[in-house]
Amino acid sequence: MGILAGYLADQILGDPRRGHPVAGFGTAAAALERPLYRDSRWAGAVYTGVLVGGAGLLGGALTGAAGVAAATWVALGGRSLSATGARMADLLEADDLDGARALLPSLCGRDPEFLDGAGLARAALESIAENTSDAHVAPLMWAAVAGAPGVLAYRAVNTLDAMVGNFSPRYARFGWAAARLDDVANYVGARVGGLLTVACAPLVGGSPRGAARAWFHDAAQHPSPNAGVVEAAFAGALEVRLGGPTQYRHELQIRPTLGDGRIPQVADLRRAVVLSRWVQLAAAVLAVSVASRTGRRACLRPSARCRLPRSARRLRGRAGAL
Repeated sequence: MGILAGYLADQILGDPRRGHPVAGFGTAAAALERPLYRDSRWAGAVYTGVLVGGAGLLGGALTGAAGVAAATWVALGGRSLSATGARMADLLEADDLDGARALLPSLCGRDPEFLDGAGLARAALESIAENTSDAHVAPLMWAAVAGAPGVLAYRAVNTLDAMVGNFSPRYARFGWAAARLDDVANYVGARVGGLLTVACAPLVGGSPRGAARAWFHDAAQHPSPNAGVVEAAFAGALEVRLGGPTQYRHELQIRPTLGDGRIPQVADLRRAVVLSRWVQLAAAVLAVSVASRTGRRACLRPSARCRLPRSARRLRGRAGAL
């Protein structure tokens, strides 16, 4: 019930406009970085461990369905992702490249200054694909298996990866622990996201076979062990080609080609947003199912004995008779 309520809160309310807990965590992380920063992996590991452990302890204080709902809502970003992707498509369709460049940092860390319309569409689509996993599928999976502590710790890991997990000269060593921990935390979620993309591809007129083929053929060439899975699956599902030269503020990366279709256009970006929404819904259904199968039933009154189902009472009576 907590996971379902958290998912619905995200879809209906979206992210809080003011005082978002993730933004507060980012402020605390930036403040802690100043005294702890050293150009070493050990310093980064201590920094990451303190912040992720603190987030997990905070999650442990959130009990019951209401606590899980609050933690899940805080960790999810599905509605904001879809809304930003749709807004980007509107700007590109209106040929407002300046507006699209200004919006792109809301989706990813690319340098938008020299991107044309096709480059902006490709960058936005890749970000929609990756963040469908990072901002929705993976946190739901952590909520299903580890409750509020797990989902808040995951969000802490993912936020730290975005802050210090890049390969800039300052964070090449200090951010190593955050980047590697993020790879581990997203491993299962990315592959669940890939499977759900294959399953949901027909809902947007896409190709499930193309999604699976691109995943298994191209994903391993991506520098990220997780982003490549969902980006390749989206590329194959939408029959577009992603990857290629990717300019970040601190470096130019030559990414491998994902998929063998056409260069993505605005219409493909809109389809990616719709596909992301379907994957988000499917992930919520899966998370609720996993939680309901692995969770433990509890009595409403701790002092009362839980009443067994009739079939179980019969079996117990027969066992007693034997």
